[in-house]
Amino acid sequence: MTLTTLDTVPGVTAQPDAATQGFVFNHTMLRVKDITRSLDFYTRVLGFSLVEKRDFPDAQFSLYFLALVKRDSIPQDDTERNRWMKSIPGVLELTHNHGSENDASFAYHNGNSDPRGFGHICVSVPDIHAACERFEQLGVTFQKRLSDGRMKSLAFIKDPDDYWVEIIQPTPLASE
Repeated sequence: MTLTTLDTVPGVTAQPDAATQGFVFNHTMLRVKDITRSLDFYTRVLGFSLVEKRDFPDAQFSLYFLALVKRDSIPQDDTERNRWMKSIPGVLELTHNHGSENDASFAYHNGNSDPRGFGHICVSVPDIHAACERFEQLGVTFQKRLSDGRMKSLAFIKDPDDYWVEIIQPTPLASE
């Protein structure tokens, strides 16, 4: 589909209002049961950097902001880091309600069982075959491997709360 054709899809505004110039899709929030397991998954397995942590002890929750950025690009100054974090795209906010990790029967709805709602987040990698091979070696749970189904150019892995993470690469896959 060409960009011109996309502009004819019902409900699409071909030219966004000038008042929206400078808007940035900043972040998505996921509630997580065990913050230690989730931080390990998103930092060690997927390569995110922890950018900011905010604690709200009276309300018994903490927020963790992560981004796929190099650690040395994160501003050291708290005020500058906060401004920078609010201006970049693709931030992941993990919300941890204190104590949820201690309840064996507690689980968040991942959106992929009835009633369906939220579906997944997506991470683009330079080499999807190498990434999936590494995920296998790390014991990551797959929802869909590259070899499964008809769509052979993407995979889905699961985080510790069973949220789905789509894995894609920006370039066409090499023929095998």
